[in-house]
Amino acid sequence: MEMSRLLKVCFLLLMVLAVLAMPSASQAQIAVGVSIRIGPPVLPVYPQPICPGPGFLWTPGYWAYGPDGYYWVPGTWVVAPAVGFLWTPGYWGWSGGFYAWHAGYWGPHVGFYGGINYGFGYGGVGFVGGEWRGGVFAYNTAITNVNTTVIHNTYVNNTVINKTVVNNNVSYNGGTGGTTAQPTAAERAAASEHHIAPTTAQTQHEHSASQNHALLASVNHGRPAIAATSKPGEFTGHGVTAAHAATSNANRPPNATSSASHTATQNNRPPNAGQTSHTTQSQSKTSNSNSHPTNSHPSNEHPSSHPSNPHPSGGSHEKPGR
Repeated sequence: MEMSRLLKVCFLLLMVLAVLAMPSASQAQIAVGVSIRIGPPVLPVYPQPICPGPGFLWTPGYWAYGPDGYYWVPGTWVVAPAVGFLWTPGYWGWSGGFYAWHAGYWGPHVGFYGGINYGFGYGGVGFVGGEWRGGVFAYNTAITNVNTTVIHNTYVNNTVINKTVVNNNVSYNGGTGGTTAQPTAAERAAASEHHIAPTTAQTQHEHSASQNHALLASVNHGRPAIAATSKPGEFTGHGVTAAHAATSNANRPPNATSSASHTATQNNRPPNAGQTSHTTQSQSKTSNSNSHPTNSHPSNEHPSSHPSNPHPSGGSHEKPGR
């Protein structure tokens, strides 16, 4: 008990020192003051649960940090807080000697999220898993797992699929081994747009994850059994999907064939329309004219240390989450 209290006191002290050491909020735009010297684990590879219904947008999973270290917040489907708004995922960035968390947000355009390939349409820049059309969200079934017998506002755009295989599921920007992406001019311009913080459902979802011992990286070693959920906070039932070993075909949907040539064009697609099985994260091209930022890019300094927990290596460029 005394050791646990000591660790929590040290954690709180570290947070205070980190806030004092960080640049001003106007410069760094860090919505949540969490910064540490140990980088997050690589992103796990997992299947995407089927979309629960019209109006839900995919929010990829991510590693959060608490008194007991990093823990996984499962990817999940969330109802947007306003028509026309899209989700910009949060990301870890190396800056000023710390890994700082840049919180995600809702806005009219997808902003900068560190060049992290979260998969399922979030390939590092923008989002290609769907778009708003006339006040209704339409799903790109070449990227997302949607039952078209239930959801009819869909389309297919195969041109956004990146078929390049990359053995890297890095989860942070800057520092040693991190992504080197920087905000584009359009992303910088979007910093002044109106943004909405994560919804109540999202914050409760993260809190529930923080209370689940099995989601600690030190426990699951980078492969959480609850990697994604159909709805926020629902950590049990058929809507839950688990992380897979990077050496398996975790990023290949059920309708993929054994043909090498066919797989080259099909392995980023969700199951056939009407099926309720799961599909895996798909990688999209990192180009989107509507992308915008919210957070400034952290400097590319070298971190003082690296995660000590074993992590799975990434499989395909259709990352995980998230």
